Amino acid sequence: MRKPTLAIHGGAGTLVKGMMTPEKETEYKQALEKALSAGYQILETNGSAIDAVEASVKELENSHLFNAGKGSVYTASGTHEMDASIMDGSNRNAGAVSIIKGIKNPVTLAKAVMLQSDHVFLASDGAMEFAKNQGFKIEDETYFHDDFRYQQWQEIKDTDSFQLDHVKKDSKFGTVGAVACDAHGNLAAATSTGGMTKR
Repeated sequence: MRKPTLAIHGGAGTLVKGMMTPEKETEYKQALEKALSAGYQILETNGSAIDAVEASVKELENSHLFNAGKGSVYTASGTHEMDASIMDGSNRNAGAVSIIKGIKNPVTLAKAVMLQSDHVFLASDGAMEFAKNQGFKIEDETYFHDDFRYQQWQEIKDTDSFQLDHVKKDSKFGTVGAVACDAHGNLAAATSTGGMTKR
């Protein structure tokens, strides 16, 4: 047995110096700590790396602060399209979904693809059909509304620009993710994104 390890990233985008207020910084740190705690509690109780990374990423998807799940950016047409993937190092299995809508936790759908299907990757209509067959709730678009994300979309729609998160192109961006090594030495990783806004 070994001491488990977990690393996460919030992928909050490139924040220009001066944009981050002390209050906003505290909000981000609290959300990251909540995600880290959710995953590490699983590892501390001898849980698997795959369950730990899912738990951490779900917490990040549940926050409006990050470009994943609830915080996903708007598409050019004013909707939300998300992608997620998960990988289990213990058996080299993986699952991924792309261009999905209305799924609160895309990482859990990716895990279902890995565990409950013969596929590794499902996209768009096929992924949504699979989600419905697996009993996933389809959230209304209002669940994903965030005033900050909406304003981002308003500023960029009907232009030739694109935007992933806080700032425009030619900057570094990220999505949320987690990687863990459990007490048995098994590795797992997961990632989730709300994509980008573009014309």
